[in-house]
Parts: sequence; C-alpha cells; structure tokens
Amino acid sequence: MTSTAQPPAARARQAHPEHIGHVIFITASAAMGGFLFGYDSSVINGAVEAVRDRYDIGSATLAQVIAIALIGCAVGAATAGRIADRIGRIRCMQIAAVLFTVSAIGSALPFSLVDLAFWRVVGGFAIGMASVIGPAYIAEVAPAAYRGRLGAFQQAAIVIGIAVSQLVNYGILQLADGDQRGEIAGLEAWQWMLGVMVVPAVLYGLLSFAIPESPRFLISVGKLSRAKEVLAEVEGKDVDLDARVAEIERAMHSEHKSTFRDLLGNRFFFLPIVWVGIGLSVFQQLVGINVAFYYSATLWQSVGIDPSSSFFYSFTTSIINIIGTVIAMVLVDRVGRRPLALVGSAGMALALAVEAWAFSADLVDGKLPGTQGAVALVAAHAFVLFFALSWGVVVWVFLGEMFPNRIRAAALGVAASAQWIANWVITASFPSLADWNLSGTYVIYMAFAMLSIPFVLKFVKETKGKALEEMG
Repeated sequence: MTSTAQPPAARARQAHPEHIGHVIFITASAAMGGFLFGYDSSVINGAVEAVRDRYDIGSATLAQVIAIALIGCAVGAATAGRIADRIGRIRCMQIAAVLFTVSAIGSALPFSLVDLAFWRVVGGFAIGMASVIGPAYIAEVAPAAYRGRLGAFQQAAIVIGIAVSQLVNYGILQLADGDQRGEIAGLEAWQWMLGVMVVPAVLYGLLSFAIPESPRFLISVGKLSRAKEVLAEVEGKDVDLDARVAEIERAMHSEHKSTFRDLLGNRFFFLPIVWVGIGLSVFQQLVGINVAFYYSATLWQSVGIDPSSSFFYSFTTSIINIIGTVIAMVLVDRVGRRPLALVGSAGMALALAVEAWAFSADLVDGKLPGTQGAVALVAAHAFVLFFALSWGVVVWVFLGEMFPNRIRAAALGVAASAQWIANWVITASFPSLADWNLSGTYVIYMAFAMLSIPFVLKFVKETKGKALEEMG
C-alpha cells in the first residue's frame, strides 16, 4: 500500500497551532530585544546637538561618539551566537537586558565624554546580542507556516522602538521648552532621553523569564522531554512530536557547536552562503538608512528647519517606518522575500535620487528653497517607506532562515557583525560627507541601492515556506 504520510517538516509547514496567541506572545517577548535595539539606536538622535554643545566638540569627534556604539554592536553580534550555543538563547536575552539597563543609567549620568562613549559601547554590545538572538530564537520556535510573519516581529519591534524613542524625545523636549539642554528635575533634557530606556530594558528582562527555551537548543543539550513540550506549544499537538524531535536530531547529529572555522570555504575565505548573508547585511546599511535615524534632527536643522519641527519630522519618519514594516509583515509570506527586496531596492534608489536633487539646491537665508524643501521631506519619507517594506524586514527574515543548521548561529553572528561594521562606516562618515557635499552623499547611497538589485537577482535564493531542516 502506498503511504500518503507527509514528512514531519512538511506537516510543520502546514501546522496551525491551537494556541497561536501563545506563539505570538513568545515571539513578541523575544522581539522586545528588537524594541530595545531600535530605541537605543535611535534615541541618540535627540541628544546629538546637546552633546556637541555640552562637551564643545566638532563634527568629527561627535560622529565618533555617536558611532562608537556600533563597535560594541559588532562585537556583541560576533560573539552572541557562540554564547547562545553554550548557555542558551534565553540566558543571552537576560544578559542583554542587564547590559541595556546599566548602559541607560550610565549614559544618562556620564562624568565625561569618554564615560558617555564607554556606556554607549556597553549598550552597543547589548544591541549586537539582541540583533542575533532575536531572529535566531524566533526562527527556531516559529512554525514554518508562520515563520516569515513571526520573523518580521523583530523588525516591527525595532521600528516601534525607533518611533517610541522619537516620541519620548519630542515629549521631553517640550517639557524642556524646546531646549535639549533644558533642565528637568535636576537633569538636562538629553540625559532624560537616554535614561528612559531603563523601563523597557527591565521589561525585556522580566519577559525573558516567561518564555520557553528554543527546542533546538534543548535537544542539543539532551532535554528531549522539555523540547517536545515546547514543540507542542508552538507547532500544535497534532504534530508527531517524536518524529519532529528525531528529525531535528538527525539534522544536528553530525554537527558540533558552530564556530568561525565552520564558515570557511575552499575559495574566497568564507562559504558562498556566508558571503550572501554578509552581502545582504552590508547592502541594508550602505543605502544610508541609519542617517535617517541617527542624524535626521540635525540634518533638517542644517537646511533651516527649527529644532521642534525637526524632532517632529523625525517622529513622522518613524511612523512611516512602522507602516512600511506592517506592509512587509503582511506580504512577506504571500509574495516571498526576494520580490519585496527587489521592489524596495528600486523604490529606495528613486527616492534617494530625488533627495540628492533636492539637496543640490543652494540655501537661501540658511534654508532650502520652498520646492526643494518640500520635495526633500517627501522623498525622505518615501525612502524610509520603501526600506521598511522590504530590506528592513526581509534581511532579518533571510538571516534567520538561509543558513544550514550546522552553521546558523555562527553565520548569523558574522553577518550581523558585518551589518554593524557597515552601519559604523555610514554613521561615522556622514557628518564629514555632508560637509563635503550633501547631495553627493545621497548619490552614493543611491548607487548602493541600485547595486543591490543585481545582487539579489544573482545570489539570493527564496526561503519562503521552507523548514529550517531543508536549508542546505
């Protein structure tokens, strides 16, 4: 008799968990690290000019203080995978929560510029850990049928964190009568901006105690009964749990803890799939997206917009970011990852070209002419929208899915580390490039958006609907 039984991976793809609400809670709790990632990355936008004034520093030094957190991000991302393989995903989240908390307190109460830079590095290390652990954990607990949408929770949390940081900054600025150095209860406004992150950091730590460990990690350390319990929670009780555990064990049987050495190939140093992950990470940053979140208030003030309005536009950009992310979450499992990436690349290139044209105009009384100013604002929002509905989400989904099990943690760590290095390059270079030629800077970002199109077409394979055990 011909068997019609489906392999466990196929059944997992089709599974509809009875307690999808619980799965969403688990995913959202893990993605709280993404919220902190977005909040901590963007909150400095509100303090840039205050830090410049308080410590009397130039653009180059200021850029290094802003960008130095990204060095911590790169180190945290590079090491998080190995830490997670040794002590588990949940323990990593708890370590990150502690680092976020102490970084927020230290950044709000610095004794000197060096002290502030140190605490930014500490916060950066936590961001780097969260950037790796969130996507990896979500990919490992999410049923394949929902994995794209649940994987997008990480980016959704990031963009919500960015928006909330801008809203909090705007509110604090209003309390300080529009002065970033205005005093509120004994502290300057910018110190409150950096210190408020203590609240979500503590919440992240508490939530990490309420969610289960990854079933794949549990299996790797021999806790099979607990792994079955978690699989039943997230894939449904109708799935053959013994078969699923056996399937995961077979996939892991010949594996050892992933290390940097596992990523090496015979040619071009890394395995080809690792280079693809690095390429996705680097292109995501080289289009200049974080200029919009680290420097937007300063950028708009530099072309004649008053401080309160510049903070407001930073907030509206963050709202557009959320809208784009929601669009991506709806479409990522319907149309696939690659089509979204291609549409986003084309849209970003066009928007950046328009921004470059707008910023090429000569300032009149310190302001862009009316038409160019309006066009620059619209194009900036369009750029963020196209990024959010594409690369902002699909890169994290790709990185959580595309690597074979035996190298996933280490490869994700390297790719995320490359992303932070590219982010540092953009963040540290923007003030000097803008002083050189603001329009030319946006032409450079446009060129990278255009180059990302042939990269996706030639090297990036669709991962939609595949179980993690099928990635080769």
